[in-house]
Amino acid sequence: MWYLNKMLFGSFLALGTMVATSSYSWMGMWMGLEINLLSFIPLISTPKNMYSSESALKYFISQVLASTVLLLSIIILSTKALFLMETNHQPELIFNTSLLLKMGAAPLHFWFPEVMEGLNWLNSMILLTWQKIAPMVLLSYSSKTLILLVVFIISCMFVSGVMGQNHLSLRKIMAYSSINHIGWMIGATLFFEMIWMIYFAIYTVITVNIVIMFKKLNIFFMKQLMILMNHEPLLKIFFILNFLSLGGLPPFLGFFPKWLTIQTMINENFFSLAIIMILTTLATLYFYMRITFSTIVLSMNSLLQVYNFPTHKFFIFSTNLVTLASLILSTLIFNFF
Repeated sequence: MWYLNKMLFGSFLALGTMVATSSYSWMGMWMGLEINLLSFIPLISTPKNMYSSESALKYFISQVLASTVLLLSIIILSTKALFLMETNHQPELIFNTSLLLKMGAAPLHFWFPEVMEGLNWLNSMILLTWQKIAPMVLLSYSSKTLILLVVFIISCMFVSGVMGQNHLSLRKIMAYSSINHIGWMIGATLFFEMIWMIYFAIYTVITVNIVIMFKKLNIFFMKQLMILMNHEPLLKIFFILNFLSLGGLPPFLGFFPKWLTIQTMINENFFSLAIIMILTTLATLYFYMRITFSTIVLSMNSLLQVYNFPTHKFFIFSTNLVTLASLILSTLIFNFF
């Protein structure tokens, strides 16, 4: 019965995103976001996780706040109550701010790591990937308020680089990693929609690979990572490759969308923003490399039960072939285009 409920609410989750992204009216867009919100709350509330109710409540409050601000901006845009609508950008500022709050972009990220900490890995994967689609698409549809988006991009870079340093929880590390990638995707939406779509697709593939490994080994903290990865050397290699690729380290596949974004910014004469994004991403890359080097070098013995991992190896190995081939893909794709 529980699986039928998950299938039902998962279908409504996908339906809400499709309604929001394909709607021709403001109210249809808002209704799609609300369907998406109300279908994700039952998916979060799992009986086997004691912190899921707290995460569901935090997620609900933050999303309702964003929906209220979004509805306010829709009312202002619909009534055209402001004078000199062509020169007054306040409704667009309110609209874009509500979407950025919905996706958890810094400095409005206060709910994102806290909600992630109480979720299992399947719900975390949905929150990291699928729940970003509707706000990002609507942000690309809206009028670009350049100053606001630049402020949010720089905030995402600094917050993810500083706040992600001293955490031992892998869910919070993935949350701050997602905030960093949100900044890059917002920067990509400033110029071409296709670039952020490529970025999001590659980010989703890498994130799904990492989360599947965490879920199968039941890993939530750094100590568990160092203990259990010692018993799966090939899986450890795949994890390290994926994690460095998620950080955007050349020549892995994760560097390819950042390469596209940087090249587009330079072509559009956004030199200062590109330099700031590159330098602040190095702080994020630092704690990626710290985790991978700790996984390689450190070896821990524990009385905890070591999980056997005989099943689903073929699926994980086949999905990680994308990461192994990234050295060839990331350098050759540009030659074809």
